Amino acid sequence: MRRPAPALVGILLVLLAVACFATLDTTTKWVTHSVPMLIALWFRYFFQAVVTTGVMLPLRGRSLFRTAHPRFQLLRGILLMLTSLFAFFSLKYMPVGEFTAIVMLTPLVITLVAATALGESVSGLRWSLVLGGFMGTMVIIRPGSETFDWTMLLPLGVLLCNAWFQLLTSKMAKTEDPVTMHFYTGWIGTAIASAALPYFWVQINDWSLWAGMALMGAMATVGHLALIMAYARAPAASLTPFLYGQIGFAMLGGWLVFNHVPDQWSALGIVMIAVCGAAGAWLTVHERRTAMLAVESC
Repeated sequence: MRRPAPALVGILLVLLAVACFATLDTTTKWVTHSVPMLIALWFRYFFQAVVTTGVMLPLRGRSLFRTAHPRFQLLRGILLMLTSLFAFFSLKYMPVGEFTAIVMLTPLVITLVAATALGESVSGLRWSLVLGGFMGTMVIIRPGSETFDWTMLLPLGVLLCNAWFQLLTSKMAKTEDPVTMHFYTGWIGTAIASAALPYFWVQINDWSLWAGMALMGAMATVGHLALIMAYARAPAASLTPFLYGQIGFAMLGGWLVFNHVPDQWSALGIVMIAVCGAAGAWLTVHERRTAMLAVESC
């Protein structure tokens, strides 16, 4: 039997990852209605850390701990923890679909950060896509409208922290083992949350809430591992368009669990973000192919 092409396997793994992330966000919104946010956050990281260690330590041995940049590992863990903290607060107050759409602006924000902070050259078309994506965000948030509340600005914290997290990840991936990076982010997040846990701990007697937190940890662990495996099989530029499938999964989760359907303005904003983001991913693929052809013709 003929084996599937690595690129196809990578795409399927990305779709699995975004389905897991959408399930994580939907479950987080449900759990944090009844459980203090920090307890849910701690359990999510503790589950990931324990499972990753239990699975990978027997396979990798002491090489699992080996890193050339411990300070970057710490910074990356802190950035992901801040991303999760902003995300948990956002999901407490916002519908899952709208939140996910705003977070999917991350690739466009990375373009903005690369241009302003790192001095990279960015084409006019890319700037147009960034502007279109932010316009879509404003359509969802609608500052000044009756539906606007300050909590709708919380996803912007997710965007900023996640953009720097992704930039640092892309830099570290050139020299660091992705599984080791996953291992350290789990334990760093656990350590940070554990330091504050005694101040927020309450007794939880409902088994369904523990099951929900276990599902959160499982979805985070499986999702991140699937994403790592996907990027090992296909170029990031080829996989990025499929990340936007998370918006569809998130809207489905919001409808099934909370009976929420975006209004017409939110739906328009979601479409604007998805189109601009997917177009940015396609532009990346096109630019890389053009650059490769130019090198080959020399």
